[in-house]
Amino acid sequence: MQPDIAARVMIHEVAPRDGLQIEPRFVPTDEKVAWIDRLSGTGLAKIEITSFVSPKHVPALADGEEVVRRIRRQPGILYAALIPNARGAERAAATKLDEINVVISASETHNRANLRMDRAASFRALADIRTALADTGIALTSSIATAFGCPFEGRQDPAKVLDQVTRLLDEGCTAVTLADTTGMGNPRQVADLVAATLARHPGLPLTLHVHNTRGVGLANVLAGWQAGAVRFDAALGGLGGCPFAPGATGNVCTEDVVNMFEEMDVATAVDLDALIALSRDLPDMVGHDVPGQVRAAGRPLDLHLAPAFA
Repeated sequence: MQPDIAARVMIHEVAPRDGLQIEPRFVPTDEKVAWIDRLSGTGLAKIEITSFVSPKHVPALADGEEVVRRIRRQPGILYAALIPNARGAERAAATKLDEINVVISASETHNRANLRMDRAASFRALADIRTALADTGIALTSSIATAFGCPFEGRQDPAKVLDQVTRLLDEGCTAVTLADTTGMGNPRQVADLVAATLARHPGLPLTLHVHNTRGVGLANVLAGWQAGAVRFDAALGGLGGCPFAPGATGNVCTEDVVNMFEEMDVATAVDLDALIALSRDLPDMVGHDVPGQVRAAGRPLDLHLAPAFA
């Protein structure tokens, strides 16, 4: 598929959820709320602000309801949360979120490690999740974790992933994300699966969620876009990783993704300078440096004074 370079790509910020869930330091609720409010001012299409999971398993996000209640929402931005099961959906239903995201892995082993249930149980839970969300106005979406490879099982059969997309849509999901949970994908693989998914489901709101674990995150984003994807998850500063998958380092970096597209004259509607400023504040918030490149190097045309020549 030849991409429409004039079309806007939609950037989905996942650092408040996927970024913080693996951090050892609990970021105070006041700081989370202020951070999300600043993110809301940058023009992002969506912000995944928390997850409704057991605080015992992900203590960094134990304040999910309070965060959702206190943020200042901006028109035109979707606010989302991740849930693992029907109990998470019940908690989400009491909020005024725009959508919730259910994760079901392509890999049986990862699903058990991540959600403490097999894939069949995760699919059965979708009926209870739909019931919990009935009449709330909250949209149900789903992510297919380990869609490009599992650290326990290896490559996943693309046909199985495609069938899972179809089943999720049949079960009432309005959008689907293909997630490279531990950064095992490569550009050719990403392009092939994105193209096959969109060929089977034309018009599907398909999101690509990639990690930069092995240094090919931006290449995978570009390959996905060239194959027709226009929605991309990313995390400010490159934060994040799955706490239940070995080697799951950070997400592809939001400001690096935005910079790449903007340099290609592909619109994002995101204020890149504001993102970079936010990213440069991250080390103080999380207590360590972050791997984003643009925050360190600056934008390509942030020029420097020429050296003095004799």
